[in-house]
Amino acid sequence: MIDFDGMTFNDMISGRIMQALASHDPQYGELPHDQVGNRVTRNCFMAAVAQINGLPFFPKVAEFCDASLHTYCDPTALTRGFFSPICTSGDKLIVAIANPWSPLADEYLAPRFPDLEIVKIVTLASEISRAIESVASNSGPSRSDLEAIDVEDNDVEDNEDEIRDFDVTTDYSEPMAQLVATIMADAVKTRASDIHFKVEKEVFYYTFRVDGDLQQKVEIPMKLKDRLDAFLLNLMKLPTEIRNTTPGISGRFTISYFHRPIDIRFERHRTYRGYHVTMRLLDKGHINVTLGKGTLAFDEETLFELYKVMKVPAGIIVMSGPTGSGKSTTLNAILRELNRPEVNILTLENPVEDEVAGITHCDLKSAAEFKPMISSFMRSDPDIILMGEVRDIESAELAIEAAVTGHKVLTTIHTPRASQIIERFEQLGIERWKIAQTLKAACAQRLIKVLCPYCKEQQSGVSEKDRRVFCLDESWSTIPVFTAAQEGCAECRNTGYSGRTAILEIIPITPKVSDQLSKGEISPYELEVKIQEEGVLPNLRKSGLRLLKEGKTDLAAVSKVIDMTYSDD
Repeated sequence: MIDFDGMTFNDMISGRIMQALASHDPQYGELPHDQVGNRVTRNCFMAAVAQINGLPFFPKVAEFCDASLHTYCDPTALTRGFFSPICTSGDKLIVAIANPWSPLADEYLAPRFPDLEIVKIVTLASEISRAIESVASNSGPSRSDLEAIDVEDNDVEDNEDEIRDFDVTTDYSEPMAQLVATIMADAVKTRASDIHFKVEKEVFYYTFRVDGDLQQKVEIPMKLKDRLDAFLLNLMKLPTEIRNTTPGISGRFTISYFHRPIDIRFERHRTYRGYHVTMRLLDKGHINVTLGKGTLAFDEETLFELYKVMKVPAGIIVMSGPTGSGKSTTLNAILRELNRPEVNILTLENPVEDEVAGITHCDLKSAAEFKPMISSFMRSDPDIILMGEVRDIESAELAIEAAVTGHKVLTTIHTPRASQIIERFEQLGIERWKIAQTLKAACAQRLIKVLCPYCKEQQSGVSEKDRRVFCLDESWSTIPVFTAAQEGCAECRNTGYSGRTAILEIIPITPKVSDQLSKGEISPYELEVKIQEEGVLPNLRKSGLRLLKEGKTDLAAVSKVIDMTYSDD
């Protein structure tokens, strides 16, 4: 059987899907069913499903969804059945489906639209979720709703069983539960990566981080700060007394968004005026990362070098970058590429962000578990080990030990540049020769905002001031570039940008380079400069300027994530 995007197909249907995929690409003919989710793109798989059923395939339909049709439907039923009414055409109802073999769409919609003929089209399961979300009435709580919440209402404790899997798309009679549900549902709908709650001198507010930027602040009455704080702690089954005795509180819980589970990573620290809560949304329903696709649509040069790195049989591959630069996402995409039945892959993460079939994921509950867990890993016959992050001497030593004993180790570290990975290991107490022997690739990644294609504005070239500030040569004075529209448009939620894309810098540590580093004949920075002078391998600056020249981003977005104020040329 094939499991794909939350749908399970029986052996007979799975066989037909594999035949259709093989006709598109012969290499799919020998693919085991449990590898389909890792090796076949969503578009390719769903196109095969549509072909078998003689139906058209449309990868994008959410933008055409008629909200009035959803007033007759329960969004939960639509989400569970993987279908959604999209629009009408004369006496026909156009319905998007992800599983043509399921009768649920006909059974549910026929009684509700008795005068219309149901015409089906095939689309992605995620696109059906987007269609439902696009017409969901969720725009944050109103001021009157906020003011109506009673500070003394203590019904929160009575909802313990419900709250364990907090459904943010249902209606709650308890005002605080409804407030938090509305805020979190709005965050998921707007594709926010984080939610911040902050208490300042005279204001209490929340804001979302979308595409790397904090959005407009939404004020909450100050009287609710303690009740909201207690409610969030209760979601994690933590006593409210802990907020007065502990300076920092870490936790996690799960919300349900139209029956799609979303993990929330919670961090709270005490401030001068109250507290600051940050919640990271780990939306697994939208995680199906593939190298060369979507956010990870690297150019051919970068993809080639990345595939070379993946062929290294043993050693450490390190991905660096600031928080939120997509390091873990790229490593998860690499794991999907490396995932084969004959390979034993173990991961140690905190938390597990992307659960992949065929890979053993281990969740690190506390820092004290790290050493015994990694030691257990070494006795579990692994071929590939993913360590969530190298953050201290202990984790660095264990990564080195695993690499020395013949394992391939993937991990992340916080450094601004790829060459500084070596220096960071040294700062943690690892000798240079050990690093040089085991490190096989030092990579640095950034996420750059992509201009909205509907409202971006063209300029004749880069101004003289910007050319001087960002070390751009005279040719940029005439190269057409684009900038974000100041007011944006409805398509980009008035931001001027639409999503982000990753760029990557790779420094391979060949045997010759390893020898030079061990003997001190070359410094990490000199190695970086040498590679840049050769001009073959991708680096952050070159990749950022390529996106600028292609009209995919603007100088403001590039300079925000890359230090462009100097050039090694």
